[in-house]
Amino acid sequence: MTKKHLGQNFLYDNSILNRLIQAAGLSEEDTVVEIGPGPGRLTRMLAKTVQRLIAIELDPELYERLKGDFIACRNVEIIHGDALLFPFETIGEFKVVANIPYYITTPIIFRLLDARKHLKSMTLTIQKEVSERIVAEPGGKDYGVLTIMIQYFARSELKFIIPKEAFHPAPKVDSAVVYMKILAQPAVTVRDEKMFFLLVKTAFAQRRKMLSNSLKSFGENVTDILISLGIDPRRRPETLSIEEFARLSDILKKE
Repeated sequence: MTKKHLGQNFLYDNSILNRLIQAAGLSEEDTVVEIGPGPGRLTRMLAKTVQRLIAIELDPELYERLKGDFIACRNVEIIHGDALLFPFETIGEFKVVANIPYYITTPIIFRLLDARKHLKSMTLTIQKEVSERIVAEPGGKDYGVLTIMIQYFARSELKFIIPKEAFHPAPKVDSAVVYMKILAQPAVTVRDEKMFFLLVKTAFAQRRKMLSNSLKSFGENVTDILISLGIDPRRRPETLSIEEFARLSDILKKE
């Protein structure tokens, strides 16, 4: 019996799970974290592939079942707890491969990015709509705060789509597998990361407005600053590249 409040939609198709593992680019030396292992189908496949597997399960009944199923697997640790509270910084270098419950997708991605000094990559099954936002390019409706905040730290690639019928129970929407490789250095260099992210969030808070209006809170001369950078003040936030946001952030920091 699945528990709706825990976002449980399980994937049993071995061919799809194999594609997920292949997309992750794993090696025998890797430490991998699986979030929400559920009945353990992916867990079993990962255990045969990597050196160390940490599976974090919130559901106490599934945890007890998994603990029994993997008691003989010395390279597998079954953890009962909330992945949002797990101390990822304590396990050394690791990769994440998981079918993420939809309701924690964004929080868990940002929690993992907090541990990016140790995190090498994330290969996640998430809502197709969210995956399209993560890999979006400037100019489209999917491009926004989530896009820039993830692409600042990682190179993202949508690997393949999984139809909703492949899950049990079937969710209301299709899913997608997204691979995010953590960059050694952020995608752009900025004087002040807090200023950069504040600028991005402020711009997209009023994404339908022109930049000259949505960025008024940064000062009366924001229009002149935009012009000095060769950015038309009439443009809308979704048309700016991450590089343009970085240049604008640096100028505003100086001002």
